[in-house]
Amino acid sequence: MDFQQLADVAEKWCSGNPFELIATEETERRMDFYADPGVSFYVLCPDNGCGENFHVWSESEDCLPFLQLAQDYISSCGKKTLHEILEKVLKSFRPLLGLPDVDDDAFEEYNADVEEEEAEADHQQMGVSHCLLKQSKYICLCPFKVESQSKK
Repeated sequence: MDFQQLADVAEKWCSGNPFELIATEETERRMDFYADPGVSFYVLCPDNGCGENFHVWSESEDCLPFLQLAQDYISSCGKKTLHEILEKVLKSFRPLLGLPDVDDDAFEEYNADVEEEEAEADHQQMGVSHCLLKQSKYICLCPFKVESQSKK
């Protein structure tokens, strides 16, 4: 995707939240974002076909620790879109912006009618798995896929 298309995606994303796209630098492929009260970050966009990932950072010492969630998401396997990354950044900054915390809807759906009894996972998915026992089945809620297998 060329840089102008990415900038358009960023502008559209900003229309639904407190952030503003305050600067773009096409030669550096950099976009700077700002929201009151002093929350700022920037995104470096990969060149077409280079196989690089996006990069998020903040020059504010107060904001930088909150970007860990988005940075971990970017470094996890799989290609990410700019919109997905900006959504992770927004989620990361919710406390600084005074916005209510939102839970993961996918987990809420499964958790709504699942017993609270936890069981050992038969396997690990990317080092993280949460398995719940529901009517003689293990339901593994992993960040990348959901699997179900019968209890033995």
